[in-house]
Amino acid sequence: MPLYNKVLDSLHPPRYPMFVFDPRPHRRRFRRSTEHSSAERPAERPAEHSLAVPNSARLGRPAPDLFEDLRFIRDTMERSAAFTAVSGWGWVLLGFTAVAAAWLAARQMSPFAWLRVWLAEGLLAVAIGLLSCTWKANRRGLPLFSGPARKVALGLAPPLVAGAFLTFLLFRAGLQSALPATWLLLYGAGIMTGGSFSVAIVPVMGVCFMLLGGLAVLAPVAWGNWFLAAGFGGLHIVFGLIVARRHGG
Repeated sequence: MPLYNKVLDSLHPPRYPMFVFDPRPHRRRFRRSTEHSSAERPAERPAEHSLAVPNSARLGRPAPDLFEDLRFIRDTMERSAAFTAVSGWGWVLLGFTAVAAAWLAARQMSPFAWLRVWLAEGLLAVAIGLLSCTWKANRRGLPLFSGPARKVALGLAPPLVAGAFLTFLLFRAGLQSALPATWLLLYGAGIMTGGSFSVAIVPVMGVCFMLLGGLAVLAPVAWGNWFLAAGFGGLHIVFGLIVARRHGG
């Protein structure tokens, strides 16, 4: 037999001892992964698109409406953070009544009559302050009994209550000459503490009241009534006009 007959003498090709791994499951997994990724992409693209597109375009509104909404949110946050219902015109009216009370108290013949005039002025001032703040709050749509309003009241009330008890104590001890300085100092302290939750000009008025009260301590006793006129009258009129001009009444 010739030698060249040994090549390819078998009719069936040999089989591999191991089966080749079928790549079709990989294709199925790849298809599933692509299907999941394609299903997730539409959910992600609107989120990315929403960051780039303004709210006015997505809602079908023009851009000025968006600016109005932002301005409304800013005003609401400012109103919630500070008590803006302080009435400047109420302070002006209170100042004129204080000047009239100082003029009337200077013509009294006894210390008790002098004290009675100023106590009546104090009650009238409380009524004017409450009514004027209510009027401004209703006119501008502001919350009167909000969180900042309660903070203002809690800051203002303790010095006023202390002033009421000290008034009775000093007058009973015959030290009515110390009342003008005491009233100015305590009222200024209350305006500073309570006014820290209001517009920025209110604590400045409290500082002016305390400075005037310090001058009343050092000044002659006969000037006490006029220090009250300058404080409760003049300072209220000046700062009331500033508040009315800058903060809408």
